[in-house]
Amino acid sequence: KPAKRLSSDSNSHEGAVAGEISALEEAFRKFAVHGDTRATGKEMHGKNWSKLCKDCNIIDGKNVTTTDVDIVFSKIKGKSVRTITFEQFKEALQELSKKRFKGKSDEEALQEMYKLIEGKGPGLTGVTKTVASPTVSRLTDTSKFTGSHKERFDASGKGKGRAGREDLVDNSGYVSGYKHAGTYDHKVQGNK
Repeated sequence: KPAKRLSSDSNSHEGAVAGEISALEEAFRKFAVHGDTRATGKEMHGKNWSKLCKDCNIIDGKNVTTTDVDIVFSKIKGKSVRTITFEQFKEALQELSKKRFKGKSDEEALQEMYKLIEGKGPGLTGVTKTVASPTVSRLTDTSKFTGSHKERFDASGKGKGRAGREDLVDNSGYVSGYKHAGTYDHKVQGNK
């Protein structure tokens, strides 16, 4: 097997300058500390390893499944430890890259694998984006509200605030929001 050759372009994965973090290692660190306040970013738990594999589309459901990812993790990590180091992480990627990019040479497959991960961080997939889907706009269109919710907005769709929300105590004996309050006596007298 030929020794790993460094490509001459700036895309070499063994950080050219000592102390410079490669984009791959940066991604590794981001995922390693995800959801763990005590994590140093030097090693990665199985949970974050599988999150990385999901978020970076290494798991494609065909060639690589969550099971494969777990098996590789268990194989690479030491017996008594629960984490992998960056070096082991690269081994694990090498292992998975053969499955994920079947037709390619080991070297190419590994490069493809790195491309999937570099510059990525744990996705909080679209948490803050507001979705402008027809469903959501239909559900939030106040003009279509009915019942007591209708009372909470004025004609322009602006909320009435406290007045539309709190039941300003009504001792008439009718259920709140009932429209025909006070009409009972008329009906009864009308039928006599």
